[in-house]
Amino acid sequence: MLVAELKDTASRAVGWILLGSLASLILAAGGAILLAQGMSRPLRRATAAYNSIANGDLSVRVGGAGKQRQDEVGQLLRSLDVMAESLDRARNQERQFLLSVSHDLRTPLTSIRGYAEALADGAVTDPQRSAAVIVSESRRLERLVKDLLDLAKLEANQFKLNPTLVDLTDLVADTADGFLPTAEGNGLELLLEAEEDVTVTIDRDRVAQVLANLIENAIKFASAKVVVTLRVCTEVAGQFQLAVCDDGPGIDDVDLPRVFERSFTSDRKPTRQIGSGIGLAIVHELVEAMGATIAIKTSPAGTTFLVSFRPPKPVTE
Repeated sequence: MLVAELKDTASRAVGWILLGSLASLILAAGGAILLAQGMSRPLRRATAAYNSIANGDLSVRVGGAGKQRQDEVGQLLRSLDVMAESLDRARNQERQFLLSVSHDLRTPLTSIRGYAEALADGAVTDPQRSAAVIVSESRRLERLVKDLLDLAKLEANQFKLNPTLVDLTDLVADTADGFLPTAEGNGLELLLEAEEDVTVTIDRDRVAQVLANLIENAIKFASAKVVVTLRVCTEVAGQFQLAVCDDGPGIDDVDLPRVFERSFTSDRKPTRQIGSGIGLAIVHELVEAMGATIAIKTSPAGTTFLVSFRPPKPVTE
């Protein structure tokens, strides 16, 4: 009887052991399947996202899957999102740079067309002066076209500077004169307050670009007049300031920090639609490239953009 009971107990124990082993195998297999699915699912998402990016869709993001995981798979997913964002940002910068160059091409063309039409209509009292403005704008246009051919470098924030000895008074006068037809056509007064016989070492074309874009921006918002001012620091050789003032509605405090952003659109609507709206972003890039500074003074009575140029650094061998 005792032997029979022992045999029965042993049989039941073996059965429980086999049942436990089977359950363990099932649990292990289930865990392995779940683990494999947990790894393969985000990898499939990563593969799909990669294929979308390769086909030009830079808006795709893996999203929360990468943030929830702290392992190597999570790192891979987060890296994929970072890559997509970087590529998207680079493409937007390239597009914005193309818009910037297109805008700068349009500005001298407007001046050339205005004076050419005035010459053709016989409405110019000083043809020689008009021809000089056209020649000056044509040279600046030639420089801009050269920059356009350098787009393969895609370095929007790098500018080639060519400083030479320039009659600054003539430069400011010629640039302002280029906008006289536009200003008069919009019923505005374009006034120039400049000191005489100012000679400095600057990049003529780049300074003209800065001034032209500021004048164009002022014409957009002015009510009756735009004033261009040239002031020279007598204490420091080569230091001067250019100011462009309009009598428009001013800039809201909330918009002021973003004025120079490429893609910024203010609620303040311009009085006139001139240019592409990114001229101030170009001004900011050029001013920084030349080592100058720009400040804004604004009120409900108008806005002044003040550019301060420091003396050029001496050339070292």
